Amino acid sequence: MSLIYIKRATQAALPTIMQIIDHAKAQLKADGSPQWQDGYPDAATLTQDISTQQCWLLMVDGQIAGTATMIIGNDANYREILNGDWQNTSDPYATVHRIAIGAGFGGQHLSHFFFSNLISQAYRDGIRNFRIDTHDLNKRMQAVVTGLGYQYRGKIYVDEPAENHEDNARRAYELNL
Repeated sequence: MSLIYIKRATQAALPTIMQIIDHAKAQLKADGSPQWQDGYPDAATLTQDISTQQCWLLMVDGQIAGTATMIIGNDANYREILNGDWQNTSDPYATVHRIAIGAGFGGQHLSHFFFSNLISQAYRDGIRNFRIDTHDLNKRMQAVVTGLGYQYRGKIYVDEPAENHEDNARRAYELNL
């Protein structure tokens, strides 16, 4: 059995994080999704995530296997939700963004382990409300989050580079513990 855990990212990990993000971008492109195809997320975004201690690494036997950013606090992209509502609008929430598993680590259900540990970390700090969004064509992420108990709540629009407005439409999910 492998030793698997999470830890906060440091700037030294940025090259590996970018390799993981580039691998995820290639997977999304192969799936026909416009998500992450216009330069986002870039090194500047991830550098900011690291400096604010919001970027996490999934470690497997001493190797960086994944990356994710978990933000505790209001997300401007989630203020307006269409065709639905958030179930919990009063408690603080954590949002998982920019989550990706590296090449060579697929098929091991590591994303489930990663989410479980991120949720546990936030739960320890008193957070019971979790949100995430993904593109309609990102069926992999939809399967992961619904498998973890997240509920579809409606449609949001993210502020990211895109060729057209609908490329920024995202399926929004919420998990309340």
